[in-house]
Amino acid sequence: MTKAEATAPAKINLTLHVTGRRADGYHLLDSLVAFAGAGDHISVAPSDRLSLVIEGPEACGLMADDDNLVLRAARFLDPDRGAAIHLTKNLPVSSGIGGGSADAAATLRALCTLWDMPLPDPADTAVLGADVPVCLAGQTCRMSGIGEQLSPPVSLPPLDILLVNPRVSVSTPAIFKALESRNNPPMPDLPPADLEGFAAWLAAQRNDLAPPAMALAPEITAVLGELNALTPLHAAMSGSGATCFALFPQGDPRLAEAEAHILRTHPHWWCAAAPLL
Repeated sequence: MTKAEATAPAKINLTLHVTGRRADGYHLLDSLVAFAGAGDHISVAPSDRLSLVIEGPEACGLMADDDNLVLRAARFLDPDRGAAIHLTKNLPVSSGIGGGSADAAATLRALCTLWDMPLPDPADTAVLGADVPVCLAGQTCRMSGIGEQLSPPVSLPPLDILLVNPRVSVSTPAIFKALESRNNPPMPDLPPADLEGFAAWLAAQRNDLAPPAMALAPEITAVLGELNALTPLHAAMSGSGATCFALFPQGDPRLAEAEAHILRTHPHWWCAAAPLL
């Protein structure tokens, strides 16, 4: 095989409940995770040595050094094997939608195809990062533990999503440090996959990282205010931020109207409309 490719869709924490902290410092999470039809792209080709080229509209500031998660994923599969890896970066860096983890998972998929290897067990990839297992699984599911425990796939009603990032950086360690409580209730059982029931269930859930994130980056509060004013089914922050999302029924013309409004009123913000996969 001369080339293999894989997509790296944005990971969306529709909920994110922090339920405890282990003795080693890792936080325990309970999160409903889905994926959006917007993301990065990985292509790999045979080579005698391991290399990474990063291009795309969001490539600025991302280094192809040894600590890059894409290269770490390749070495995780085989530390002695070479490949020429090309990353097209469309998602903002460090923005709460799993860009680096999604890129690592896409690299694993592409290299396993190129090298004719079986995919690793998602739980084993948690050593690369808490979000890598769910990104490798690539299906809507409930994620718990430190990210390594994944439920069977969860069915959601057909939805579209608007992603908005105000172009501010937030420190995930600083957000966890600012948490007032680390022992919060987990999610209740998931509701049936009807639109009204799911929206009502979501409204009663939390992202426990949102309050400290908004305290550290008030721009997140502004984004959520803009999104809620567009009357979506639900709006919230994903992960540790600063990307926020708004959900609309699939095919609802208000999605395009909402995207146009954000692009017109806040042209410096990053914005993407896509189906929820």
